[in-house]
Amino acid sequence: QVQLVESGGGLVQAGGSLRLSCAASGRTFGSSTMGWFRQAPGKEREFVAAIRWSDTYYTDSVKGRFTISKDNAKNTVYLQMNSLKPEDTAVYYCAAVPRGSYYDTEYEYWGQGTQVTVSS
Repeated sequence: QVQLVESGGGLVQAGGSLRLSCAASGRTFGSSTMGWFRQAPGKEREFVAAIRWSDTYYTDSVKGRFTISKDNAKNTVYLQMNSLKPEDTAVYYCAAVPRGSYYDTEYEYWGQGTQVTVSS
């Protein structure tokens, strides 16, 4: 059984940093695309970042502030979030193996999500 488990969320002041982790089990994702998405209250789930091998992709609003990385030995993907803003507040989800484009929400596997709250 494949599981993705996120951790690292929490409450932080604007301008602060958090690092999210997504630990995978049940299969390895070394050659697969993995992504981070977020969903704010009353909004649709949106793409944040993705990584495949050494290629990384970001939505415009987080470029220069967020960094996605992957440790294949640990089967874990990370999202380092710096210079956080109140508008970054959302539940953040880890996902693996897209069925289509990396920025679409059609992924095979999803984590349960972790709450990130940025206070002003």
